[in-house]
Amino acid sequence: MSNSKFVLDKIAKLFEQGIVNYRDFSNEILNIIKSKRDEIVFKMKLTSKEETDIVIKRLNNLEKKILKIEKKIKKIK
Repeated sequence: MSNSKFVLDKIAKLFEQGIVNYRDFSNEILNIIKSKRDEIVFKMKLTSKEETDIVIKRLNNLEKKILKIEKKIKKIK
């Protein structure tokens, strides 16, 4: 309930300030929503897509190294 009230308060402020252009209004709405999304992501401590991609690449490299080491161990036995 408080999230919807926050958004409605922001929209009311926009009307009070006299933003009548649709493009400006839609940009402000998008900015409000993006800021709330960022706030939620920060609270949840989620990672960005770039960070996730980096972790996946590192994990793949480590898996390859493990496979190489396992092959070497099998050859030695």
